[in-house]
Amino acid sequence: MSTAYALAYRLGITPWEGAAAAAAASFGALLDREEAERSRPLGRALDLGCGRGAHTHELARRGWQAVGLDNVPRAIQAATSKAASSATFEVSDVTDLRAERLGGYDFFLDVGCLHGLRPAERIAAGRGISSIANPGATLLMLAFQPTRAPFLPRGVTEADITEVFPAWELLTMEPADTTGMPAPMKKTAPRWYRLRRHA
Repeated sequence: MSTAYALAYRLGITPWEGAAAAAAASFGALLDREEAERSRPLGRALDLGCGRGAHTHELARRGWQAVGLDNVPRAIQAATSKAASSATFEVSDVTDLRAERLGGYDFFLDVGCLHGLRPAERIAAGRGISSIANPGATLLMLAFQPTRAPFLPRGVTEADITEVFPAWELLTMEPADTTGMPAPMKKTAPRWYRLRRHA
């Protein structure tokens, strides 16, 4: 899947960016809810599969110490070139997250990253995320339901997510705003999942 994303960035075919811009208000409301439960300073946030960094910059503007990770160098280069916030970026593989390199985090954002991984890769990513999650950390994840449609991520079920994150509690699961998504993406019935790491 990483090869496909690298090609998409090279060709400028990034429909997920248009969808994110169209659904910015509903995404902002999710972050508002997240932040309402916290005191300031908000803490450290990790944007998994950050692409060109729009969400990472938004987190930083809101007061998070935000880091974006992606395994497509072209995307990270574009994210870094935008002097839009204090966010930092790194070319990294979400299946190989290590505390000694990354430290601990209070909030994780996954807008369409894990749902594109193979089952073994998801397990590895979940293990890594759990290892760098501070007690009580939360994870906000946008994921498609499973699909065999060509050129789309595999998708995940609720059971897949609970398998990947056994040390986390699933707090909420709700339909995502599909405004701006191409029709094939809408058919995957995307959902937002919110999880909390057990203390």
